[in-house]
Amino acid sequence: MADKQAALIVCPGRGTYGKAELGYLKRFHADRPELLAAVDRLRSERGQPTMSELDGAERFSPGLHTRGDIASPLIFTAAFADFLAIDRSRFDIAAVTGNSMGWYVALACGGAVSPERGFAIVDAMGENSQAGEPGGQVLLQAVDEDWRAVPGLREGLLAAAAAIGTRPGCALHLSIDLGGMLVFAGNEAGLAGLLAEAPPTRGREPLRLVNHGPFHTPLMRSSSDRAMEQIPTDWFGSPTIPMVDGRGQIWRPFASSVGALHHYTFATQILETYDFTRALQVAVKEYAPDRIILLGPGDTLGGAIAQALIAIEWRGLRSKGEFQEIQASSDPVLLSMGREDQRRLVTG
Repeated sequence: MADKQAALIVCPGRGTYGKAELGYLKRFHADRPELLAAVDRLRSERGQPTMSELDGAERFSPGLHTRGDIASPLIFTAAFADFLAIDRSRFDIAAVTGNSMGWYVALACGGAVSPERGFAIVDAMGENSQAGEPGGQVLLQAVDEDWRAVPGLREGLLAAAAAIGTRPGCALHLSIDLGGMLVFAGNEAGLAGLLAEAPPTRGREPLRLVNHGPFHTPLMRSSSDRAMEQIPTDWFGSPTIPMVDGRGQIWRPFASSVGALHHYTFATQILETYDFTRALQVAVKEYAPDRIILLGPGDTLGGAIAQALIAIEWRGLRSKGEFQEIQASSDPVLLSMGREDQRRLVTG
């Protein structure tokens, strides 16, 4: 048998369960009835619609399926089921990371919490965000059409946001560093200022993210406080697989403080910028994976992953065109389980 390939697992965040993903659990995970039954039971006990009902709906409802208390547990269930479906006879899991809400999925994949408690955390945090603080997120692109940095644009966007955030009545912060994109979060006054005054970006207009709160900013203080009260430290343990967080810090098996991990999860990463770019770059430099496996649902994070790799010229990658050429070959580096053609390469 050929040697196993080392794989970096990337867990998706909010916004990855859309119209095309409706029925994802039924299509890809009908052979895991025990997982679906377990999460459905947890939802039923709380008087909430089950994952089976939501995933099996006749049609996708943007007003329903994008809500935090609906989207978050759907994404967790689909992503964790995908993680279980990886062919371990072909892949060794070297490390796991995630984007934003994907950190909660990474906790379960990395073995720092049980699958049931991972789902309970996502369910609680989804409700938390839906109860939410006023404000939202706006995504802006800082690279050109070939996914290379536009000189001065990133710095200009950050400077504009910092200036707007100092004005009376305005709150604005960098929420997520997302490959070649920047996600800013703030209150309505801050977001309006950013949309009006941000330097022009190429190829993609500023995008207001639907049903997203001011995540990863100090505006989420009450959400953090509720989480610290609701979710006990003893739900956590030492990970069994290295986990790379939203600062690029590595949580290693047998060498991680449970208390520090709990505090990072429900204080630090809720209130401070989530640097997915750094997390991914640290992970590929530290663990040199043969493949990067992006869990479903969806594959919208693929562009951000590629942009983060291009920024450090990983394996000589310098442009979108070069990345697409590799992906179209018989030896793609990024395998997205939300795409059926690439999924087969992961699950066998």
